[in-house]
Amino acid sequence: MKKLLVLTTMLMIAGLAFGQDDKSKRPSPPAQAKATVGGKTVTIDYSRPSVKGRSVWDPAGKVAPYGQVWRTGANETTTIEFSDDVKLEGKSVPKGKYALFTIPGEKNWTVILNKTIKWGAFSYKQDEDVLRVTVPAKKSNDFTEKFTIDVSPKGMVSMLWADTKVDFNVK
Repeated sequence: MKKLLVLTTMLMIAGLAFGQDDKSKRPSPPAQAKATVGGKTVTIDYSRPSVKGRSVWDPAGKVAPYGQVWRTGANETTTIEFSDDVKLEGKSVPKGKYALFTIPGEKNWTVILNKTIKWGAFSYKQDEDVLRVTVPAKKSNDFTEKFTIDVSPKGMVSMLWADTKVDFNVK
């Protein structure tokens, strides 16, 4: 009887450990923004948190407070990948895959490409940054409940959430 209980427990643990996590059913489901810009593919993989009535930029809310490094989405670290060398806001970036972090601000955001891709922003280290640029934050014409990233064929990357819109250029 003891062996049966141990075996059953081990099978349950193995099933949980190896079971497929359906990421689409998460509160912040995964998404991808992708476009070909001047023959180069830009791919951004991220998760889409919802506002859910929260003040997302408020330090007390701890969602994406102004002045603090944010993983630019939810769950796993947001990644941005370039199929070839590009210029981001006029600065050269070698082809490759990077963690995309941001530092939200009321008037400006810092967009950060970091060479280390880990879960969230908990292990972020500034000395691993590949690039940092500052871009303006604007009030959006429409309220965006779920965080959204879009990449246009002209290279405009737009991040929208709540009443805020932030753009940066990739060429």
